[in-house]
Amino acid sequence: MSRRLLPHPLLTPILAVVWLLLSNSVAPGHILLGLILGWLIPLFTLRFWPETVRVHKPWALARFLGVVLMDIVLANMSVARRILGSPSRLQPAFIPFPLALESDLAISFLANTICLTPGTVSAQLSPDRRTLIIHALDAPDPDGVRQEIRDRYESPLKEIFEAC
Repeated sequence: MSRRLLPHPLLTPILAVVWLLLSNSVAPGHILLGLILGWLIPLFTLRFWPETVRVHKPWALARFLGVVLMDIVLANMSVARRILGSPSRLQPAFIPFPLALESDLAISFLANTICLTPGTVSAQLSPDRRTLIIHALDAPDPDGVRQEIRDRYESPLKEIFEAC
């Protein structure tokens, strides 16, 4: 019964915080509206979720979110420096990234994380879900880009969402 009333307990506070950030207010009315939206959105979208979200290591998720936030800030500065510096020296590339992740949720998190980090975009997922094509704004060393994504994003996501 509680699963039907609160289908994604972790998503509810996340959506409420996102609402507060979007509304740029912590007024009681916004907090209440954020909690209501955080409850209703998962409730009404339940049938579209292919699997139940299971976080195997919540502290690893908190560390991962911290790493992503820091990478977003640093990547913004790096991209700005490269574009304002000498854009003709950029070496854009499409990089095939072989996936170790198996769950659709973890793959989705990885693809979205890559898109959130300025300078990289997830361009295509292969039909067999084993390779993600990534476009990098500046990739003089594609193997280095692959290794950085594997170490900073894919490995923690495997730890967080997929049972070992």
